[in-house]
Amino acid sequence: MSGWSMIRIATILVYLFLFAPVAVVILLAFNANQFGGFPIEGFSLRWFEALWNNDAIVRAFKTSLLLGLLTSAVSTTLGTMAALAMVRYDFPGKRTISTLLVAPILIPEVVLAVALLLFLQALSMPKSFGLLLMGHVVFTLPFVVLVVQARLVSIRRDVEEAAMSLGATPVQTFFEITLPLMLPAVMAGMLFSFTISFDDITGTLFWKPGGVETVPTQIFAMLRNSISPEINALGAVMVIFTIALPLIAASIARVMSARKLRASNRKTQTA
Repeated sequence: MSGWSMIRIATILVYLFLFAPVAVVILLAFNANQFGGFPIEGFSLRWFEALWNNDAIVRAFKTSLLLGLLTSAVSTTLGTMAALAMVRYDFPGKRTISTLLVAPILIPEVVLAVALLLFLQALSMPKSFGLLLMGHVVFTLPFVVLVVQARLVSIRRDVEEAAMSLGATPVQTFFEITLPLMLPAVMAGMLFSFTISFDDITGTLFWKPGGVETVPTQIFAMLRNSISPEINALGAVMVIFTIALPLIAASIARVMSARKLRASNRKTQTA
């Protein structure tokens, strides 16, 4: 057996090891067996119906959705501005600030969670939804900065200078030239921050106030009592949701790019 064949087999085995548990969770979510395990007794949607009627889970899903949307909005706004400053301008302490912006990725999340919690407790700030949002922003911000920075580096500065030389203000240049060129990276950073926030459990367990549960913490609380088939259904919903969201966003981006290309072609033909 050749070396490439061994590499292919090893790759397949690694992917099976990673995704087989996910497939099992999705499969068991449709199992009619009330114990939520094998053997599968039949196909049923009863656990998804039970999930929909579970007020605690619905409340946790709404909280996760709101938290993810707010986190992505704040992280994308701050990350885009930080990336613009890092790439387009020179100022004292630029390297230090750039390192500090990326540092949360390098620090283990549990250490970051404890550090932020202790810091805010030293300031006599109680746990709140605002603290939870702040922690998620701190953790997701570096992903936005890195993605947008990588795109900005490839955008030529003279394109913006040409627009300003034709009379455009810096604000007009940003919204008419720079932002459309880096929009795919901005959207990618927004998706990164949303999915990371939506799936986060380590930091959320430290930062959330009493009575507030997100989907991951609700699953964790349910697992401490027993393994209910509703957990499989909830896991299936989360997997499908987190996979479908980037696919939908990518499809929308392709449609928008195709429309822009057709519009530019029409302008060229008209000219």
